[in-house]
Amino acid sequence: MMSRKFIAILVAASIGFSAGMLYGAPRHAFADSDAPDTAQADITVQEGHLKRMTMRQYVDGYGVIAPAPATAQTPAAEANVAAAVTGVVTKVEVTEGQTVQRGQILALLNSDSMTEQYAAQEVDRLKTLYAHHNASLKTLQNAEAQLALLQVTAPFTGTVVSVNVKPGAAVTPTTVLADIMDLDRLVVRADIPAQQAAQLAVGQPVDIQGPPPVSAQLSYISPTVDPKDGAVMVWAALPTGHGFKVGQYVRLHITTAVHKDSLVAPDKSVIRGLGGKGVLSVIHGNEADQVRVQVGLHENGWIEVSGSGLKEGTPVVTTGAYGLPAHTSIQIENAQ
Repeated sequence: MMSRKFIAILVAASIGFSAGMLYGAPRHAFADSDAPDTAQADITVQEGHLKRMTMRQYVDGYGVIAPAPATAQTPAAEANVAAAVTGVVTKVEVTEGQTVQRGQILALLNSDSMTEQYAAQEVDRLKTLYAHHNASLKTLQNAEAQLALLQVTAPFTGTVVSVNVKPGAAVTPTTVLADIMDLDRLVVRADIPAQQAAQLAVGQPVDIQGPPPVSAQLSYISPTVDPKDGAVMVWAALPTGHGFKVGQYVRLHITTAVHKDSLVAPDKSVIRGLGGKGVLSVIHGNEADQVRVQVGLHENGWIEVSGSGLKEGTPVVTTGAYGLPAHTSIQIENAQ
């Protein structure tokens, strides 16, 4: 009968042999023959193509229709008309909405020292005397100047937009009797953020949304920035027949750059980075390769691109481009 020690040695040796057979066996010997293939499938994407078109860059803003301000060549298109002397209004000669000519009388008044009626009679009397060589020219001119002080006239041809006094009203040289506008000389005035205003230049096209839409040109750019809102005031003169009214708010597009015959890509095909850089996934058969590009103007879903080997008609990945690895096998779902 074998000793207990000998039997223990035999059992330990048997266990060690079995373990060696188990862990020394090839891994594929225990693989499930029905396990799925883990090879990566093609990535489904959508396709677009590069093309050539004119690209534009805009500065957008909102503006208000207003009378044209004064320039070196023309006076302001709006005048707040006041009396030259302190007095009392005796007659208002115009009504709101009336068209007046330059020099036309708007109102008459009496001063503390003279009535308009007496001043007019004195001018008539001196004209007769002067015609018969019984009064000097200087005397007549002085009388005419006195009468002019009591007759408030239109400084230019325009429309009376408001009348602020009635007969019997006391007025001073600071009292606005009437407001006159030349409605043929209006502008659209807008405040543009200073950063965007750096792109602006006098003469750039301005598209004003109507209806109907109106085209103009940028006429003036303020040399200063408003410290209250950091904006720069600009305005564009409107053409005649524009159809806008003073005080009306409008949207405007100022074209700051035009690039003709630009090579462009669908916007969603370009993965943009910093400094005007980007990446396109260019399609070669069933594979997409990444191409570094320089990006430019962006308009209406298209973006200007330039890069090695790119030309009109080059197919690129649109939907699915973001995060797509380099040299990736793809399956095109549909063309755009």
